[in-house]
Amino acid sequence: MTTMSYTQNVDNCLAGSIGSVGLTDSMLEAALAKSAGALDQLRAWKQEGGLPLLALPAARDDLAVLVPVAARYRDDFDDVVILGTGGSSLGGKSLYALVDAGWGPPDGAPRLHFMDNVDPHSFATMFAALDPARTGVLSISKSGGTEETLSQTLLCLDWLRKSGRTFADHVTVIAEDADSALRRLAARHGLPALEHDPGVGGRYAVLSVVGMLPAMIMGLDAIAVREGAAEVLDATLAAEQPRDSAPAVGAAVSVALATERNIAATVVMPYVDRLNCFSFWFRQLWAESLGKDGKGTVPINAAGTVDQHSQLQLYLGGPNDKMFTLIKGPEGGDALDGSLAEDPSLDYLIGRSLGNLLNACEQGTADSLAAKGRPVRIIEVESVDARTMGGLMMHFMLETIIAGHLLDVNPFDQPEVEDGKHRARRYLEAMVPS
Repeated sequence: MTTMSYTQNVDNCLAGSIGSVGLTDSMLEAALAKSAGALDQLRAWKQEGGLPLLALPAARDDLAVLVPVAARYRDDFDDVVILGTGGSSLGGKSLYALVDAGWGPPDGAPRLHFMDNVDPHSFATMFAALDPARTGVLSISKSGGTEETLSQTLLCLDWLRKSGRTFADHVTVIAEDADSALRRLAARHGLPALEHDPGVGGRYAVLSVVGMLPAMIMGLDAIAVREGAAEVLDATLAAEQPRDSAPAVGAAVSVALATERNIAATVVMPYVDRLNCFSFWFRQLWAESLGKDGKGTVPINAAGTVDQHSQLQLYLGGPNDKMFTLIKGPEGGDALDGSLAEDPSLDYLIGRSLGNLLNACEQGTADSLAAKGRPVRIIEVESVDARTMGGLMMHFMLETIIAGHLLDVNPFDQPEVEDGKHRARRYLEAMVPS
């Protein structure tokens, strides 16, 4: 068990706890030994600057540049539309969920709308609901050539033009500092442009301007996010052996279960509503990084307690081919008042809070899964805040990179995705313009 802004417990992934589907000590030790090479590579990258992601937790100068940009968006707009898909959206959306539980942002912060798809109905209803005079836009594409983001941006520019707005007062683009369609569009209309670090892939970009600018606009402490990430990174780089690194242990368990026990899927199930978006962020990170050469496990996002009533039957009674990561949050809430019921059958609820019930359900689910021989990892956080989120995100980015080493795949490319993009473009080019 490793303690930082979270604790991780993998005991119920081991054969001594759950039986034949669990890992034997020798299986786990072999995977941990192999992960030592990944830790050496991470240390070399950090020392040589070979992986820019690893420099972000300690960086502060780039945040200073973003302060006036964030302040303008906070002061000038009631709503901010964030255009982008995949890694350009999911990290920022996960951070936003920390401050907006569905009832609006904190006082003084605009509402953020992450438009990560190109469904025309969604854009039509958004345009009908927002005041263009009080709406800002961030357009994010690492390459500057993502067709979905370009289409979204053109649509928003047209909406602003029809309302008589000056584009440069409302729109900022984030893309690599290179020739691209999005950069050319920004230059043509005089739009402010911020650089997306070319060495940080989209799905790893949450600690960069891609996630930090939305965080700062919403009033979240971007430094705290990075400090949480730094705690996890520094602990891993300082680990004397892989067992001392929580991400290395997580990667070793996950990959060894896949290769030794035919575990084909990994379920991440937060028991905290504010971490539901985080599970979608993890899903892209794991799938796009590791699903190569016939390798990888299928990431599945679930939500406790919701999916106890929709998925748990399958998890317990279906094929034993999944690893489970349950994320447990702090208890909280007011105690239930028995005077409202006066029903002895409810005595087990009276005096307990919703937080008590939530955590009891998490523990009951974990115990049920383990009793059925299902591998279960428990991650527990004492608080759900910027620092903890930064720690969790760095944990899973490092775990993914280390898992790539164990699987002998490149965790930073996505060659199969490009094929689909090329096919979509050919379909578009063959269509008669409307």
